[in-house]
Amino acid sequence: MDPVTLIAAGVIAAVAGAVRGITGFGGAMVMAPPLALLLGPKLAIAVILVLESVAAGPMLVQTRHRVQWNVIGAILLAAAVTVPLGVLALVAVDPIIIRRAIAITVIVFAIVLLRGWRYARRPPLAASVGLGAVSGAMQGATSVGGPLVILYLLSGPDPIETTRANLTLYLTVISLIGVAVLWQQGVFDAEAAWTSVLLAPGYYVGLRVGLRLFPRFSDTRFRHFTLLLLIVVSGGILVA
Repeated sequence: MDPVTLIAAGVIAAVAGAVRGITGFGGAMVMAPPLALLLGPKLAIAVILVLESVAAGPMLVQTRHRVQWNVIGAILLAAAVTVPLGVLALVAVDPIIIRRAIAITVIVFAIVLLRGWRYARRPPLAASVGLGAVSGAMQGATSVGGPLVILYLLSGPDPIETTRANLTLYLTVISLIGVAVLWQQGVFDAEAAWTSVLLAPGYYVGLRVGLRLFPRFSDTRFRHFTLLLLIVVSGGILVA
């Protein structure tokens, strides 16, 4: 990797880390479009999954006591089963098509949530399982399957601390599974490992900054920031 590309990728990783620290997610969404252009889709996805899983340790320490297993457990289990299917799709299908389909869906539902809609009760178990299955497949194929779960949790009645904790656990575990499957498929190789090592410090510094900024966000500001971020990044995916 030439120095200019490395510096650009490092800046992208730092910004993504800050977003992840604030919201509990968003790192992959910020990194995926520009890193795919710089590194190529397969290498970018492998690197993103490593950064999202390994470098997110500080967030798990901070948020683990607020995780609601009755909310995130079914989603996580279903997603864990379908991540390998998504990785197979990464090898066989153009991930750009999949990312654009996700982007359109995210923009539509984010706009609905910005208008103030939220559900007051817990959704049925079948809905959580179905959502987890789709999100897991998208995570394995594109590294950005999280937006579906993010919208799902943001539309519920939980406070931002709980939503952030659930998202942190979900994305960390799913990313670890994705790395394991990529390695088994031969996509995660020495180049991906070395690139991850080079970008990890910037991501980690950004993450620490984001963790310090999070307490400044009220429930309303957090929701608006998160939903607007989803719309902006999804729009970028559509035009990339």
